[in-house]
Order: sequence, then C-alpha cells, then structure tokens
Amino acid sequence: MKPTRLLLIWLATLLGLSIVQGALRALGIDPGPSLQAINWALLLALLVLALLDAAHLLRRPSPSIERRLSGSLALGRWAEVQVSVQHDYRQPLTVELFDHVPDGLSFEQLPHSLELQPGQTSQFSYRLRPLRRGHFSFQQCEINLPGPLGLWSARRYLKVNDSTRVYPDFAHLYGAQLLAVDSWISQLGVRQRQRRGQGLEFHQLREFREGDSLRQIDWKATARQRTPIAREYQDERDQQIIFMLDCGQHMRSQDGELSHFDHALNACLLLSYIALRQGDAVGLMTFASHQPRYLPPVKGLGQLKSLLNASYDLESCNRSADYQAAAFELLKKEKRQTLVIILTNLRNEDNEDLTLAINHLRKQHLVLVTSLRENILEKLLARPVNTLQEALDYCAVSDYLHTRMTTHAKLKLQGIPVVDTQPEKLGASLTSKYLNWKKSGAL
Repeated sequence: MKPTRLLLIWLATLLGLSIVQGALRALGIDPGPSLQAINWALLLALLVLALLDAAHLLRRPSPSIERRLSGSLALGRWAEVQVSVQHDYRQPLTVELFDHVPDGLSFEQLPHSLELQPGQTSQFSYRLRPLRRGHFSFQQCEINLPGPLGLWSARRYLKVNDSTRVYPDFAHLYGAQLLAVDSWISQLGVRQRQRRGQGLEFHQLREFREGDSLRQIDWKATARQRTPIAREYQDERDQQIIFMLDCGQHMRSQDGELSHFDHALNACLLLSYIALRQGDAVGLMTFASHQPRYLPPVKGLGQLKSLLNASYDLESCNRSADYQAAAFELLKKEKRQTLVIILTNLRNEDNEDLTLAINHLRKQHLVLVTSLRENILEKLLARPVNTLQEALDYCAVSDYLHTRMTTHAKLKLQGIPVVDTQPEKLGASLTSKYLNWKKSGAL
C-alpha cells in the first residue's frame, strides 16, 4: 500500500504553510495563533482521514479478473487478449491493471486504466506479439486498487492462470507460396501418381492360384483355412520423407528476427505441406537435442498438424551434432526406403563424420543435405577494405567460404546432393528440388 498523489499534495500544502509560518517568525512577523491552530487542525484531520481510508482499503475485497486468449499464437504476429473485471462495490471505481506477460512475448496497451461500474462487467484488451516459439504460462494480474477517499492505493496480485502455445507462423511466412503451389506444380508438370516401386509391400491375402510362387504362401492362414492361402504384394507407392533436423550449436546463428533453426523448421513445414498434397508421407527426427523427437512418416494433411504440435517448442542448444549416431538411430526406426533430408550448417570439421553417416544411410535411403549460409558473410565480402582489421575480416571470411565450398564439393563428388543457400531462401530451394525430382520420376 502506498500514498496517492492526492495525499502527497495535501501533505506538501500543509508543509508549505508550516514553512511560511516559520519564515514569518524568523522575520519578526507574528502570523497569529489562529493560523497555526488551523494548520495543526488540518494536519490532524488529514491524519484521521488517511487512517480511515487505509482501514477501508485493507478490508476492501479484490475484484475478480478473467483473461481470454487464444490457445495457439503465431510467431511474430500480433494477437488480442481480452480481460474482464467485475466487482461488488456500491460506487464506481477507477483502477489500473497490468497483466504479467511471460518473457518471450512483447505487448502493447499495458498498464491500462479502467473504470468499474457497480453490477457491471468491465472489459479491455491489449495486444501480444510472440518473439519465440514454445509453451507460455500466464499466472497473475496486478491491480492498483484505490481507497474510498483516494488517499491510499493498494497493489494486489491476483492469480489468473492461463496458457498458450506459440507455433511457427506458417501461413504468414509462406502464404504467397502456398497460394501459388498448385499453379507451380501444374507448370512443372508434376502430378500425384504412383511412384515406380523400389520394392514390394503387402496388399492382401487371397486363395493360392496357379503360377503363384511357393514363397507367397502364408502358412498360418493356410492352416486356419485348411486351403492354400497366398500373400499378394504390390509396388510401393509414393515416397516417404523424413526431415533430420539439427538442433545443435551450428543452428544458433541468427539473421534478423529468426535463427537458422527457425528458418530450417519453417522450410520443413512448407515442404511437408507440399509433399503431403502430393500423397507422400512425411516424418521428422531431431538430433543434437536435449530431448530428441521422432515422428514417423504418415500421409494426409492431418500430419501437418502433428508436425506443428511435435515441433512448436523445439529449440537449438549448445551440443555438437553427432551425425553418425543420428544415422544409426534412423536406420533402426525406418526400414522402408525413404528420402532423408538433413538440415544443418556444415563446417569443415563435420565433413568426415557427416560423410560416414550419409554412406550408412545411402545403403537403404535417398539422402539430401541442406546447409545454411550466414547472410553476414556476403555483406562482409562486399564491404570496402580500408583498415587492417577490415582486411583481416575479409581474408577470414574468404578462407571460411573456400573451406565451406570444398566441403560441399567433396560431398557432391560422392554423389551426395547438397543445397547450399541462405536461410530465408531455404523453403523455396527445397521445394524446387523436390518438385523437380517429382517431375523427373526420381521420387
């Protein structure tokens, strides 16, 4: 509880009167006993009123507060939060409200001054803008409650529990591309179709026919039916895609508001949407993460929602990527031939480990490597060199890019496709690569 401006003004006024009386006495002028009596009477009255106001304020119940916000928010997009306040007071009351917004969410229009009317529910709204993905919990609101006489105000913290999830702003980032996907696919001549089977998958059981191989006989079904039963197979259809997303230290670089990790995740969602529209199955696997996740490949646009729920709270960490361990883990989980897209930021020291991992994966799967390139590198190379430090920076960047190009060239010489691009262009680059492969029949 603290004094209001009104109480402080009255105290300052009485103090000023006392100073004036003291100054007059110092100058030999007698202000008279009546003025001094009035000053003391006013001070005593103010003290009594202040005590009464404080006592009533301490007994005054807190109003009830309800917060309404969406259960899911889009990263970087403004959203509205509604707050309702109700009280049982007999007189109108003006309060100041502040909602305790979790870190990672920016806000506008807080604190807010609100007039409460007796028997009515008062409402106001403020705006939120998520700055990072994840799960956020709202726990309390803060209210400044004035006393009946307006001499004191009490700050109270009211528990108002709510939660929301912040997802990648998929529609906002790629809205124009999503609208153009159908036209783009049509222009490339890509059609949803059965792919040329690389193997056989079980289709159904049927009676054994002349010409069937003995290897097709299902002996358990034959024993149950007491007649020869054969397994019928069909060519594998469509393609499975699994994104291997690096959550390690190489993905923590940041250009603008989004990190390389966020750009990679957004590209995964964009290509997932397009691949699911083409009838392919899409899955996700993370590595170099504190909590590795695996989402098996599934067909249908409903899988996009599963991908969002499985990845919305993923964050990069300071771990180093162990490509071989990730490759062996994927080989355990996925037996059917799959297009494996590795999203990372390659360094020279990763070349041998990544090459060994890819060679293991290529025995069973198709592999595509994407490597994100920092935007600042091109800016440093384009900057004029006028000082020794700028010359050293230029040489360091040139050496780094040369080493990076050498690493990519070694992978390409081994027949490993590599997409080297800037983070904001990753979604378009991956989509073009996928659709071109679809058109050529490689997938």
